[in-house]
Amino acid sequence: MASPTQSTGSSKVDAIVQQAAVTKPQLSGAALYSRFALAGAVCCSVTHGALTPVDVVKTRIQLDPATYNNGMIGGFRKVIQSEGAGALLTGVGPTFAGYFLQGAFKFGGYEFFKQQSINLLGLDTASQYRTGVYLASSAAAEFFADIALCPLEATRIRLVSEPTYASGLVSGFGKMLKTEGVGAFYAGFGPILFKQIPYTMAKFVVYEKVAEAVFRQFPKKDMSDGMQTVVNLGSGLTAGFAAAIVSQPADTMLSKINKTKGLPGEGTTTRLIKIAKELGLRGSYTGIGARLFMVGTLTAFQFAIYGDLKKALGATGGVEISK
Repeated sequence: MASPTQSTGSSKVDAIVQQAAVTKPQLSGAALYSRFALAGAVCCSVTHGALTPVDVVKTRIQLDPATYNNGMIGGFRKVIQSEGAGALLTGVGPTFAGYFLQGAFKFGGYEFFKQQSINLLGLDTASQYRTGVYLASSAAAEFFADIALCPLEATRIRLVSEPTYASGLVSGFGKMLKTEGVGAFYAGFGPILFKQIPYTMAKFVVYEKVAEAVFRQFPKKDMSDGMQTVVNLGSGLTAGFAAAIVSQPADTMLSKINKTKGLPGEGTTTRLIKIAKELGLRGSYTGIGARLFMVGTLTAFQFAIYGDLKKALGATGGVEISK
């Protein structure tokens, strides 16, 4: 079949082909945002699941810095020596499930709230104040994503911090629910909000700004699909580094508060204040090296996978406000 830019030899046929290209319907509404959500779910679950070994070592460094005091490589060696290589996949079930849900809400929600901002402000105003739109949209999306993620993240941390606690996601989730109640799953909801919302705001705004700067010099329309993926990787890597630094203190506190249950009558706020005092600023950045590697890598691949999946799913109906 001839492409729209090639002549078929008939001016009438050429006109029909060109008109069909111009009027090709784009997805909208639930059909569009469900595809954004699916692409986000896949990119987050695959990347977080693949980096489970790094997450295990990072969490061990945060929870037991006296033992795991030789950095990321040393941490890998200690885990393997003491527990076997299989321990590096501890929590892979809740990681995959949790970030599948979180990714759907995060990426799908970001696109949704960005579009609502455009509808509310108008395209010109939204474009002029696009940094604010990126920040507000990502914060709103992450709030709902964290409601879905928190129970599974609490289960993951318990499995990593106590290797004998349960055999996997289902047994660990069931044991926490039975012995500690629903509240145990949301004991870390405050820290996860303090961690994930700044994380996601930094992640999306830095990604958008870096990609915008690249496409300003090298127009997107002139780039091959492969080069666009490279731009997504580079922009995502930069965004991941920024997000990791911004959210590291809350990530450490989240690991600490989910390690064990609180004392009788001890509220979440009291526990958080106590943990913050014990850690101090320096202690709150324990494990930052492992997390920079982990977050930078997964964010780069998230945006690359997300961009490619959107194209594959035909999710091209979103409105861009970058200049």
